Amino acid sequence: MKRLVILGGGESGIGTALLGKAKGFQVFVSDIGKIKEKYKEVLIHNEIEFEDSEHTEKKILNADIVMKSPGIPDTVTLVKQIREQGIVIVSEIEFASNFTNAITVGITGSNGKTTTASLTHHLLKQQLNVGLAGNIGDSFAKQILEHNYSNYVLEISSFQLDDIIDFKPHIAVLTNITPDHLDRYDYQFENYIASKFRIAKNQTKNDYFIYDADDEVILKWLEVHPIQSTLLPFSLTKMIENGAYLDKENIKITIDNNQIIMPTKNLALEGKHNIKNAMAASTVAHLLKIRKQTIRESLENFQGVEHRLENVLKINKVQYINDSKATNVNATYYALESMDAQTVWIVGGTDKGNDYQELFQFVNEKVKAIICLGVDNEKLMRNFGNMVDVIVETQYMNEAVKIAYKIAEAGENVLLSPACASFDLFENYEDRGRQFKNAVRNL
Repeated sequence: MKRLVILGGGESGIGTALLGKAKGFQVFVSDIGKIKEKYKEVLIHNEIEFEDSEHTEKKILNADIVMKSPGIPDTVTLVKQIREQGIVIVSEIEFASNFTNAITVGITGSNGKTTTASLTHHLLKQQLNVGLAGNIGDSFAKQILEHNYSNYVLEISSFQLDDIIDFKPHIAVLTNITPDHLDRYDYQFENYIASKFRIAKNQTKNDYFIYDADDEVILKWLEVHPIQSTLLPFSLTKMIENGAYLDKENIKITIDNNQIIMPTKNLALEGKHNIKNAMAASTVAHLLKIRKQTIRESLENFQGVEHRLENVLKINKVQYINDSKATNVNATYYALESMDAQTVWIVGGTDKGNDYQELFQFVNEKVKAIICLGVDNEKLMRNFGNMVDVIVETQYMNEAVKIAYKIAEAGENVLLSPACASFDLFENYEDRGRQFKNAVRNL
């Protein structure tokens, strides 16, 4: 019996444990932190051995295979020891993919992957039996065990791609690449780019690679590192023969002379970046033979993603917007770009090596006050202190919202778009977004 050791008792860890046990592995789960009660109950109920608040080396270094949570960096001593022993380390995506013959759509990118994955799933579910997993919802492993869908849309982070070996999506989508998580990649942008492109590393000419042809980083990488799959680019600026492009007010998608045309004016989601997300998702749907009418209708009624430019409430004619999912500068760029009025901007958190320069034009143009919500706001103060009349610091969401309420006037916006990770003050970006919404509702 092969021994499967799982490092990290979160969603992906528990899903892998259940699938591993069902497939005949001897399973052990180890978490250096506390495992949540709901997950502990699942492990106990399924008689899976586990430990938390520690890693017992002798129970780990005897593994045949290790699945490590994407949150654990390679620099951890235990991970180095596992590799030195020659034990294979895989991600949950890699492990789970061995137990399904489903068609997989893998979606990655610095920004837009959650929206694109959710939108793609929304387009496909009208006609196909399809699951949505990866970085979103229930884990891929758990869904294979419980639902056995014939198609999966997977939102995949660079950390999950770092530990793939044979995983190969039939359709890969790369939404864009901007500097993010550089703290995990030795502050080398090249390392992060290479990580994203791993999504295509096992693809063959029978597979498809959908990507943003307006993204210089992607284009440069493809010139030097050609990939095997069939390329289907999308663009807002150039005409594309095979793929998607914007022709005045219409999205045109062509695959093997089969064309679909969709007006952008009816898209449920606003903003240029969402036209790109719609292009990527529709290209997948078109490839998988979803009816044109279904694609058009689904794009018009898609509800969007929680914590991504989510309109919360209007109070005294001030619109409160939750963009907690903006955990990097590029995401906040899109948020500020889409503001159509003067804005009170709530920003800050755990900095991942951010360069705020690309935001300067919007801050000068649209931001009337900045509220820094983080443990260490020194860098924000240094970058933006001279650009606005009002810049304040707080470590409490309630207080941030109350200050914004005092500053914002009728017709203006209050935008939470942190451009940083949330771990200094919150459990995760969802927790941060929910606290913002609660604070707004309590006004």
